[in-house]
Parts: sequence; structure tokens; C-alpha cells
Amino acid sequence: MLEIVYLDASSMGNASLEPIRALGHLVTWPLSTPSEALVRVRDADVLIVNKVRVTDELMAAAPRLKLVCEAATGVNNIDLEAAARRGIPVRNVAGYSTEAVVQLTFAQLLALLCGTAYFDAEVKDGTYSAGSLFTDISRPFPELSGKTLGIIGMGTIGKRVAAIAGAFGMRVVYYSTSGTSHCRDYPSLPLADLLAQADVVSIHAPLNGNTAGLLGPAQLRRMKPGAVLLNMARGGIVDEAALARALDEGWIAGAAVDVFTTEPLPAGHPFLHLAHPERLLLSPHVAWASREALARLVQGIATNIEQYFRNETNIR
Repeated sequence: MLEIVYLDASSMGNASLEPIRALGHLVTWPLSTPSEALVRVRDADVLIVNKVRVTDELMAAAPRLKLVCEAATGVNNIDLEAAARRGIPVRNVAGYSTEAVVQLTFAQLLALLCGTAYFDAEVKDGTYSAGSLFTDISRPFPELSGKTLGIIGMGTIGKRVAAIAGAFGMRVVYYSTSGTSHCRDYPSLPLADLLAQADVVSIHAPLNGNTAGLLGPAQLRRMKPGAVLLNMARGGIVDEAALARALDEGWIAGAAVDVFTTEPLPAGHPFLHLAHPERLLLSPHVAWASREALARLVQGIATNIEQYFRNETNIR
């Protein structure tokens, strides 16, 4: 029977792991430190990880290891060169969270622009009831129709965001982080031009050598004072200290951020100590985690395991 070890299964929440469990003996650990992981992988035929770093040392500690499964799309936590040298394939799950990320992108954008938290609080705290006017006209909100959305990274998620933006009547432009503008449906612009034109800038790119630190002080200053920035992609793409300053000093009107350079967010982080916290919406890296996305992710991992071991010659 296959020994399947999941080193950080708490990242799945309460999602059912039965499709994986049906393939062998599944051992789950909520979280694993590097030293704990070295012990826990000793009998593993299959290793599943989300954020745990899979190093050459860890693979050396698992003499039976035949397959590493990433419980996500990005595999930057895995030493791919060491895995290839050892003949251990690495499988990820692509596309499982597209709809979830797109949905939260627009949820945060609409909440930010429409001031839903402010108006909800105004009614619930009695301010509205104590007034004499049927409405609160002090904070009229902007419409998306006619505005320009600048997408950084026109991959699968970026294209889906673009399509929905079109339904709102937005003009869409994009910047290719790879330098190759494959999408012909929308204008591709240099980053500086996109930042200067966009009313909304939404990041949907991987974190790599082309995107690390992509938006720093100089880039944020190119944005319109009334523009908003959305980062549902990866922490490290935006200079977080610069973004905090941009919000407090009014370089831009607002931002919504789901991902951070260090996760969980440190207590002393500048995002948590803004002079104008109402300009920033934060969520704890949840854009990927709809109920349906979690189920698709589990099934994707199970499929990766099943497909690899379908050929009995893969079993040592």
C-alpha cells in the first residue's frame, strides 16, 4: 500500500481528503517544521506539501519517495533541480482556483470603491437612524463603466478578470511580465504607460525574477491619485512599505491585498499601522480557497497520484 504523507494539511481546512485517502495509507500533519519533516517523510512513497520547503536534504531522508505533489500551482518551495537529479517527479495542480481568485478580486474591488464597510457600519451603529435624510450622499462612489483596468499578467486568471471587467463596461489593457504579449484581445502596454492610464491596477502574475519588487515607489507614483491597486497574486511583487506610504500620503486612492511577502502578516507590518486604514482592504491569503476550489485541488492531487502509479513499473 502506498504511504502518502501530507506535511501541512491544515492548509486544506475542513476539505475532504477522501479522494487521496482512497489511494493508499494517508498520514496528515497539520504543520511540520523542517526538523519534524525530516522524521515524518522516512516511509513516504508520496509527499504532499503546500508551503513546506522540499529540499535535497528532505528528499534524502525519504528513501522510498517516488512522487512529490504540490497542493497548489506554484512550486517555488520545492528544489526542482534536486528532485530531477534524484529522479523524483514533481506534480502541481493548475487552474483549480481561477474562479475563486477572480471572484474575490471583484468582491474586494467593489467593496473598496463602494465603501460597503463604511455604509454598513453607519446603519448598524445608529447614525443613519438618527439622521433626517433618507440617504447619505456624503460619499458618492465611482462607477466601473468607462474606467480603465490595467492587468499585470494576462494568464488564465488575468483573462478571466478582463472578461468580467468588460461586462462592467471597463476598458482593459495589460502588461506582459514575461515580455511576450500573447493575448491579442486587449492592448499590451509598457508597465509605465499602464500605470499612468489605469483607474484600477490588478496583479495576476507569478512571483519570479521578472516580477519580484515590480511595483516600488517610482511605479506607485506613476499611478493616478484616484486609482486603486489590487494584489491577489503573490506577496513580494509590490513593495509593501512603499504601498503603505502611497496610501497614507495619497499617491493612490486605495488598495486591496490578499497576499504578503511574509505570511502570516507580522504584527509590526506597516499595513497594520496606517494613518488611513480605510484606504486598504486586507484578507489573509484566501482568494484561492473557495469550497469548490478546495475540492478541485484535492481531486487534482489524487489524479496526479493515480496517473503516476497507474503504470506498475513506477512502483519500486
